[in-house]
Amino acid sequence: MVVLSILLLDQVSKVLVKTNMALGESIPVFGDWFIIHFTENYGMAFGLEFSGEYGKLALSIFRIVAVVFIGLYLYRLVDKKAHKGLIFCVSMIMAGALGNIIDSTFYGLIFSESLFNEVAVIFPEGGGYGTFLHGKVVDMLYFPVIKGTFPEWLPIWAGEPYIFFRPVFNIADASITTGVFILIVFQKKFFALQQKKSDNPDGEDMAEQSPEEKDNGSNPVSFTDLS
Repeated sequence: MVVLSILLLDQVSKVLVKTNMALGESIPVFGDWFIIHFTENYGMAFGLEFSGEYGKLALSIFRIVAVVFIGLYLYRLVDKKAHKGLIFCVSMIMAGALGNIIDSTFYGLIFSESLFNEVAVIFPEGGGYGTFLHGKVVDMLYFPVIKGTFPEWLPIWAGEPYIFFRPVFNIADASITTGVFILIVFQKKFFALQQKKSDNPDGEDMAEQSPEEKDNGSNPVSFTDLS
């Protein structure tokens, strides 16, 4: 349910942006610190790119392989009744990866090219702008929270303007980043349950056993039973 919800929200937002905004167009949401800014890239999260046709293809294949392994791991966690927090985090990571895979896999086939003065069309008559596995990832979330100028005494960047936070990303990127962050912060709590189950695979609650059961590992036997 988590994967489906995030994936649906991610794809709806991308389709709405791509079919209603020209490339580079911006819509202020909350003043100057939250802006819907439409951009595309062939790369990984937050606009990082792998250039060249082979780079794009390799990245798309890597994403698909990674999602397969994440999916298998998630299935194993659910099957073993792992900590719900761990399952939630892995689900967020998988949903984000799937969201960007859909872009790079199919968007080149179903959309026309987005241009700086032209809005893309879904299912154009002449076909899409790219081929299978060569689509562009749609980004639109931009948070230029702090704008300023580097001080004159700073080497290299003296007097240059800066923006924090500069990357433009999407809901899929945010889902991956949030899932990884929560996983890092609460890893001890999440994996403690996994370790406990590994140490006690039969699921027995030793606290509920009598002292004799703990010592013998079986039902207690008294000396009178042996006489």
